[in-house]
Amino acid sequence: MADPKPRKRRANGEESRRKILDAAVEVASERGYDGTSIALVSKKCGLPASSIYWHFKDKDDLIAAVIERSFGTWLTAWVMPDGDTARERLAAMSMQVAKALLDSPDFIRLGLMLALERRPTEAKARTVFLGVRDESQRRIADVAREYLPNLADEDVRLLTTYTMAAADGLFVAKEIGGDSVDLIRLFELHAHLVYDAAMRLSTPGGTP
Repeated sequence: MADPKPRKRRANGEESRRKILDAAVEVASERGYDGTSIALVSKKCGLPASSIYWHFKDKDDLIAAVIERSFGTWLTAWVMPDGDTARERLAAMSMQVAKALLDSPDFIRLGLMLALERRPTEAKARTVFLGVRDESQRRIADVAREYLPNLADEDVRLLTTYTMAAADGLFVAKEIGGDSVDLIRLFELHAHLVYDAAMRLSTPGGTP
């Protein structure tokens, strides 16, 4: 009969890791990157610092893992739903993305703070965030090329940059405005504006 202990240790290790990441999210949301420490995360999750260091090399490694986990959850929303037109499908997917962002905002909340900073030594968490942004841009570009194959590469880059920049702004507006800002409706509007911009770019002479 197989020894069940290794499996139990793995399960306990996964649960401890989840608790640590959840605690790091809470601490970082309140204090930011610089204000987060292993000691505070330890206090929040109730696990000793040694347990945290068993899973993560240092604070930077921990915050990078928070960003990766949150981004992975968010990516599940990137599925184009059924619809009669490309515009309707794009709007529906954008609303899914907004909902997923509300459910798992940690990667962009922490990442934007890090992205705007300049440090003598590049933080791993910042590098991870820039990497997940690159992945987001690739996915947006893939959608643009699928539905508008005649778009020039330069126009795809322009459209992708605009889409990402506007989404960043909407998220910041939600962070500032709280419950007074309906992020899902804003992303729906954003999708229609992006679609109109794409039609303009894909039409000779710049008009639909």
